[in-house]
Amino acid sequence: MKIKYYGTGAAEGWPSAFCKCPACQKARVLGGRNIRTRSQALIDDTILVDLPPDTACHEFYQGLCLPDIEEMIVTHSHDDHFYPQELINRAEPFSHGLSRPLHIYGNDSVFSAYQQAAKQDKRLYDATSFHQIEPFISFKAADHIITALLANHKKDERCYVYLVEFQGKTLLYANDTGLFPQSTWDYLKGRHVDLVSMDCTMGKHRDGNYHMGIEDDKEMVSRLASFGCIDDSTIRVVTHFSHNGELVYDEMAEYAAQYGFLTAYDGFTVEF
Repeated sequence: MKIKYYGTGAAEGWPSAFCKCPACQKARVLGGRNIRTRSQALIDDTILVDLPPDTACHEFYQGLCLPDIEEMIVTHSHDDHFYPQELINRAEPFSHGLSRPLHIYGNDSVFSAYQQAAKQDKRLYDATSFHQIEPFISFKAADHIITALLANHKKDERCYVYLVEFQGKTLLYANDTGLFPQSTWDYLKGRHVDLVSMDCTMGKHRDGNYHMGIEDDKEMVSRLASFGCIDDSTIRVVTHFSHNGELVYDEMAEYAAQYGFLTAYDGFTVEF
């Protein structure tokens, strides 16, 4: 399997557009891996994870080929993860030569946001097909078996993390969550994960109930190990960083490496 991270920032990106904090000022000066757009990833070149406002930039500057994408899973309805107005541009006359719709999988809140965008332009329905999914019920997309698991995030919404299985490998995509609710732990027990991608919004600070920092990620890994989900062969990646976590790329990479974590950056790719 393969995962490419196109965006590794939190809702405000990094630097945050209007911010003058030391972490944002440092990122502006250093550039490179310290610049983080809003969160988005691509699994095995076929399954897009989330649709932030920066999606077009990921195509313009990082080589994401959106016309080739026909499957997308969405974690939750926050607009840094699902900006459905962009989907109107997949319809005529904004796009030509597309013979099949983009299949979108998400919860009821994501579906409501999708419907609101369609009220602006009903051509959205011609270009896309929405599938409302339930937690812990697996479905198939692009020959992958995908299961939405409950996250610990927006309290009035069933936010999802995703377990993705393909050809004997398993990826756990888990950002925009604190430590999992019990129902998710119960589902994961005994299921081996080859790569776990974890929220690290808070950087060197702890949260655990909405997002996570490195200390929470250490606890997450410990629990996954106790449930038989990970072992020494499991790749551990941290992503979804906020300037409020304070550590720019090199600082975070050094800090995270102490605990066996790889630090994602925009364009970071892992094959396993």
